[in-house]
Amino acid sequence: MKIGADGAHLTYCSNIHPGESWAEVRANIERYFPAVRDRVAPEAMFGIGLRLSARAARELGSGDALAEFRDFLARKKLYVFTINGFPYGTFHGTRVKEEVYLPDWRDEERLRYTDELAQLLAQLLPDGVEGSISTVPGAFKPAMRGSADVGKIADNMLRHIATLVEIKRRSGRHIALAIEPEPHCFLETVDESVRFFQRRLFGADAVRRLGELTGLDQQAAATALHDHIGLCLDLCHAAVEFEDPAGCIRDLRDAGIRVTKLQISAGLRLPELTQEAVAALKQFDDPVYLHQVVEEGPAGIKRYADLPEALATATGKADGREWRVHCHVPIFMDNLGAFSSTRSFISEVLGIHRLHPISPHLEVETYTWNVLPEHLRAGGMEQAIARELNWVKDTLTV
Repeated sequence: MKIGADGAHLTYCSNIHPGESWAEVRANIERYFPAVRDRVAPEAMFGIGLRLSARAARELGSGDALAEFRDFLARKKLYVFTINGFPYGTFHGTRVKEEVYLPDWRDEERLRYTDELAQLLAQLLPDGVEGSISTVPGAFKPAMRGSADVGKIADNMLRHIATLVEIKRRSGRHIALAIEPEPHCFLETVDESVRFFQRRLFGADAVRRLGELTGLDQQAAATALHDHIGLCLDLCHAAVEFEDPAGCIRDLRDAGIRVTKLQISAGLRLPELTQEAVAALKQFDDPVYLHQVVEEGPAGIKRYADLPEALATATGKADGREWRVHCHVPIFMDNLGAFSSTRSFISEVLGIHRLHPISPHLEVETYTWNVLPEHLRAGGMEQAIARELNWVKDTLTV
C-alpha cells in the first residue's frame, strides 16, 4: 500500500511464511496477504514483498504459473513491487546459519538467480512502479580471500546491472538491486558499503565496464549505475552495528547511494550484561539462524559471529559492555523483560523518513517468527503482522 506524501510502498516480506516451492509460496500468499490487507488497509491496493527461493523462481517462470498469479493479484487487489532475493535455498525448518549467503556474489549461480528474479519482477510490476530486489552483501566475511574475491563480486553485480538496463530498454520497467549490509559479512556497515560503491561500483572502471556490457556512453553508464544499484538498509542490522541513524543516512546521501529498500526490523539490545539479561538471552539461541552479536564497551567494538560465542564471554556482571543481537523480533515491542529491542532506532529513522523520504520501498521483515520464544508469538501471525504494519503507519503519521 502507498503511505505518506511521497507515496512510498509499505508491505511485509513473505519470508516469514515457510515455503520453498512455488506451490507453497502461492498458498501462503493466498492465505495471509488478503487477511493482513483486510486488517491494515481493506480498501487499498496492497503490495507484496515476495520471497522466492531459486526453486520457486524456476517454477513460477514455467508453464502457466506466472499468468495465473498475475490474474490472482488483479482479482485480490494485490501487487508485487519488491522481491527478497537474499536466501537462495531452504530458509525455514533446517539449519541455515552462514549457508544463507550461498551461493554468494563470487558465484555465477548467484548472478543467474538474481537475473531470473529480475525477469520475473519485470512481468509482475504494475505500470509506473519501480521494482527492487534485495540481495546478500557480497559474501560471508570469513569466506573472503582477498582482492580477487572483491573484484569478482563487483563484476558480477555490474553484469546484473547490465541485465536491469536491458530489461528497462525492452519493457520500460525500472528495477534496482538492493545490497543488504549485515553483521559479519563482506559489507556489514555503511562505511564499508560507501567505500565499496565508490571504489568498485561508481568509479571510472565500473563505468567503463558497464558501457562495454550495455553499449551505453560514459555519462549514460554512470547514471545507470546510480539508478540501478543501491542499498537495502535493514534497520535491525544497522542498529546492531551501532550505526548513528541520522549519520548513516546522511553518509549514503552524500555518496549518492540510493536506499532502494528500507527494511523495517528490530533486534535485541542488552544495555547491561546482567545475569538476568544473559540468562534470558539464551532462549534466543536457536539452531536455524545465525545471530551475530556486536558489543560496545571499554575495549571498543567487538563482534561475534553467533550468539554462543558471545555468551561464552558473559560473566553475568555489569561490566560496561552493551550487546546488540541480530535476531528479528516484532517491531511493536520494546520492553522484552530483562532487555529491550532496538525499536528506538526504527522510530528515529522513520522520523527522518517522514520529513525527508529515505526510500520508495518500506518492508517489515520479522522472519524469525517460527523460532521466537512462545510469549513473543501470542495472538497469531496475521494479527502480529498487521500490528507491525499499523505501528509503522502510526509512526509515519504522527
